[in-house]
Amino acid sequence: MKTEIFTFCDFAQENGRKLTIVGTFDTIIARNFPCVHPQLAVVIRIRFDMWEFNSHNFRIETVDLNGELNIEPITGQVNVAGEGSGGAITHLVFTFSNLRFTNPGVVNFVLYIDNKELSSIPLHIRKS
Repeated sequence: MKTEIFTFCDFAQENGRKLTIVGTFDTIIARNFPCVHPQLAVVIRIRFDMWEFNSHNFRIETVDLNGELNIEPITGQVNVAGEGSGGAITHLVFTFSNLRFTNPGVVNFVLYIDNKELSSIPLHIRKS
């Protein structure tokens, strides 16, 4: 399995296996702290090879530079099936509202599949 897309954006949706991503970013800039970011979406596209067709557990954790969790972990399961000898893709789209950040820093979003880290991306929180 391979992560093809892992990004933050203003809006995302999957419709008919098509993925729409609007306004990707990796930095939130705030004037004051603590701050609240009104909304962000996390989008992940994973490609599976045919020998990986099965049910897989996933978990997304957010960890700051001090190793502390910032948001409750997101957990779930994806059932991966394909047609013929080709691979298959799965989209994970999550929208967060009113995220609170106490201080500037970096929050890493880490994706685990079947309890193994597959990928991660940093979200930078900066003061203007």
